[in-house]
Amino acid sequence: MKQALLVFFGGGFGSVLRYLISKPLNPLFHNFFFGTFLVNMLGCLLIGLFLGLSAKGNILTYNNTLFLATGFCGGFTTFSAFAFEKHSFIKNGDLLNLAIYMFSSIGVGVLAVVLGLWIAKNI
Repeated sequence: MKQALLVFFGGGFGSVLRYLISKPLNPLFHNFFFGTFLVNMLGCLLIGLFLGLSAKGNILTYNNTLFLATGFCGGFTTFSAFAFEKHSFIKNGDLLNLAIYMFSSIGVGVLAVVLGLWIAKNI
């Protein structure tokens, strides 16, 4: 039960932070959901860092990893908003921005995870 509560509270903190970051930033760039992009990329970096630190041993406990990686990063990042925003591009016939946003989200996201793992390894 304790571990489920760690995930619950971590997810709550992540969700609130995502809301506070993405709500004001999404309208700034026409046809590019910058707030969602930013939290997803930051979440990728953080999960790489947290899982890298967890793998090193003696830095993050299993419970810390549940709270930070599963809970916080799970609540902070959002695949559902990412998918819905792709639908908005399609609905508006904006296939160029759809492709740019989709491929940059995936490409930069993977690079951010790798960077987080690299940082954790070199701390």
